[in-house]
Amino acid sequence: MFIRTLALGLIPAACLMAVDIPAAKLRLFQPLPATMEKNSNPSTPARVDLGRMLYFETRLSKSHKFSCNSCHMLDRYGVDNQPTSLGHKGQRGDRNSPTVYNAAAHMAQFWDGRAADVEAQAKGPILNPVEMAMAGESAAVETLKSMPEYVEAFQKAFPGVKDPVTYDNMALAIGAFERKLVTPSRWDKFLAGDAKALTDAEKAGFLKFSDAGCGACHSGALLGGMSYQKIGAAKPYPDAADQGRAKVTKNAGEKFYFKVPSLRNIDKTAPYFHNGKVKTLDQAVADMAEYQLGSKLSAADTASIVTWLRSLTGEIPAAYIKAPKLPASTAKTPKPSEAD
Repeated sequence: MFIRTLALGLIPAACLMAVDIPAAKLRLFQPLPATMEKNSNPSTPARVDLGRMLYFETRLSKSHKFSCNSCHMLDRYGVDNQPTSLGHKGQRGDRNSPTVYNAAAHMAQFWDGRAADVEAQAKGPILNPVEMAMAGESAAVETLKSMPEYVEAFQKAFPGVKDPVTYDNMALAIGAFERKLVTPSRWDKFLAGDAKALTDAEKAGFLKFSDAGCGACHSGALLGGMSYQKIGAAKPYPDAADQGRAKVTKNAGEKFYFKVPSLRNIDKTAPYFHNGKVKTLDQAVADMAEYQLGSKLSAADTASIVTWLRSLTGEIPAAYIKAPKLPASTAKTPKPSEAD
């Protein structure tokens, strides 16, 4: 009896008893929607098929080397796992590339919210001189019109439109494709009523997350993505190089404000934060507790929260994201260029 009792004493308490999450703790959270469609941009099969092609199309970059998928790799949870992404002529941006999975449900796009939705976001990188570096909208349209298969695909995606191959329609098609990039996880099954979808250790981690106050910003179906918060709200953040939304709004009161990232698939989307300088999820959790909440988490509590965060890793829709066959270039297709 003594030996058995001594052995049991070495077993963590969470393993000796079932962990229950009170319903009140879950009121701020909802399961992911099945799709994230927009009435003004329906994800019709033809529009989605075109959007998928455009998402993988490197000829929408000046060098023919980069596509949306270069920085937002769909088979790697929508990121490239780099602090900042590689672009035209070896240049790198100044912010980490966030995941495209579930992004269509965010209140806005980019870390500073400068694009209203995924359709508006799709227009930016193609023309950005550091990223895909196309000379202008007309250059992108010229490239697409040079290939008959694209013209036909645009006609199917936008029926009845006299000249469907436009920059705006390109963005609509990419957006229609991205609106179905949804990754439900075991957390969603748990929220839907399957109490066995999470382990007791994961449930205990959620309780630590809740009790620490993390849910104040990371709640809802996305566990984030729906507000702007100042990084360093409780304690000045050590990296003050990026002024956040203030760069866009010119409002000094928004210095160091960034869109709160979603925690969906967070275990797969390192490195972390707008600058991509935090390499591990444990460090990211500890830093957020310190700089946002003004508290020091123990190593054990940090590890417990990370255990729950891993339950948010969803299922990648393998068939949906399979790279499509793209049209062949023609004599009219602009040649790649490494020029400025």
